Amino acid sequence: MAFFGSSRSSIIPLKTISQIVTADSTNKWGTVDSNHKSAPTTPLNDRICNEHAHKVKDFKQIINVAGEDPSEGLAIIDAVQRLGVDHHFQDEIHKILQKHYTLATGTTTHGDCMITSLRFRLLRQEGYYVSADVFEGLKDKEGKFDQNLSGDIKGLMALYEASQLSMEGENILDEARDYSSRLLNACITELDHDQARIVEHTLTHPHHKSLARFMAKNFLRDFHGTNDWIDDLKKLAKVDFDMAQSTYQKEVVQISQWWKELGLAEELKFARDQPVKWYIWTTTCHQDPSFSELRINLTKPISFVYLIDDIFDVYGTPQEVTDFTEAVDRWDHDAIDQLPYYMKICFKALDDITNEISYKVYKQHGWNPLDSLRKSWGRLCNAFLTEAKWFASGHLPKAEEYLENGIISSGVPVVLLHLFFLLGEGVTQKSVEMIDNTPAIVSAAAAILRLWDDLGSAKDEDQDGKDGSYLACYTNENPGCSLEDAEKHVKSKICDEWKQLNKECLSQKNPFSPSFLKACLNVSRMVPLMYEYDENRRLPRLEEFLKSILIK
Repeated sequence: MAFFGSSRSSIIPLKTISQIVTADSTNKWGTVDSNHKSAPTTPLNDRICNEHAHKVKDFKQIINVAGEDPSEGLAIIDAVQRLGVDHHFQDEIHKILQKHYTLATGTTTHGDCMITSLRFRLLRQEGYYVSADVFEGLKDKEGKFDQNLSGDIKGLMALYEASQLSMEGENILDEARDYSSRLLNACITELDHDQARIVEHTLTHPHHKSLARFMAKNFLRDFHGTNDWIDDLKKLAKVDFDMAQSTYQKEVVQISQWWKELGLAEELKFARDQPVKWYIWTTTCHQDPSFSELRINLTKPISFVYLIDDIFDVYGTPQEVTDFTEAVDRWDHDAIDQLPYYMKICFKALDDITNEISYKVYKQHGWNPLDSLRKSWGRLCNAFLTEAKWFASGHLPKAEEYLENGIISSGVPVVLLHLFFLLGEGVTQKSVEMIDNTPAIVSAAAAILRLWDDLGSAKDEDQDGKDGSYLACYTNENPGCSLEDAEKHVKSKICDEWKQLNKECLSQKNPFSPSFLKACLNVSRMVPLMYEYDENRRLPRLEEFLKSILIK
């Protein structure tokens, strides 16, 4: 039950990503056909690069000027983040937010819903802890959110967005979410088409739980105002996206070439052959073009999560997968030599990739992660084996026992561990010990994926059920519980895991870098796209995301 979807039927049931790319009539960067043959890429125009550099430089000055006005400073930060260009302006953003941090320590007054909510969300998103008590000023004498705010649509949307940054025990933010969503849903029928669409989009895809790059197109369309900087920002965002897309296109060609040269697709006919899809998940972790090498390196362990998952789910016999797990657990080459040929070549390739990544990490960051990486593969195989034994015997474990194992079998811990070392930021004995033991920031992201996966599988009629699910375990454990009630329970647990993610991102005890924390958030943000089935059991939003990343 692996990374970003366990069942083979949960793969995008449309064209393959390679075919989608090939269908691009402009063909500016070279095709990747069904055999993953690539044509030469076209270098990015120097004029475009220079234009982009000038636009970034000029907009830094605009941000500095806008930041002198508190409300405009918040608005411009929100805009650059929603358009996915904030990585160019981190210094400017932190300078503005530092000023607002001192303003957010007290309560607010009635009528400040928009500013209070936006300031709270932006500060928490950037790692500043702000007490949820700032929203007490939006309540009436009876301790309820003031009904006079019902006409403030923008303020209510900002309040709903802010509520997504809640942590466990922050009841006021739960109240804010329920209050704002109730009023927004009630007013939709009274708004014009464009306003209603914006409100609905906010309710279904709040910024904190969505991928900024994917949401940017809608934001560009709806982004209007009297600020002088809006047109400049739109132009910058368009050039920036073109440059990023050109980088992604070149990377996907490199990945396809690597996979073809590896030769496993020819040797292991039973396994999934989807290098472009595996690569897409790395763009989710970090979309900044400067992380190009990291994305290429990270795609390699992701491919082996899928490959090993198929060995356990599709091809290997019970005895073979047991022997394979024992050999990987000990990283024993002699034991591997006793296994079937298809397992030997899989382990040989895995060993090569693990050594390659370990060498790169050691060379670039001075830490040899070989032992950590090997142990992570052993844990993954053991989790796969546990599930195989459960469902081969027909035994359904307790729901929480299933989820505890499913966090590991999701593949998220092994992939994020590789990401942690490839980033090379904040690598110390303490942080390595924590990442080796699946810390809360990782387990929360993994639980979100596992639970969303099982919700999606319940809606996918092609799912054969052999992998089991949290829903099946929960309903078996709670006789009389309907599927609808079980799904509500799962959605509540997903909400709780998001609260845990938010807490970890704000924790002063967390030794992980902002780049790593952002990757954990982005993995969680990508998950719903994988399971938003339409009435035809297809994934239209996922296909839209893939096209937006790779095709004009």
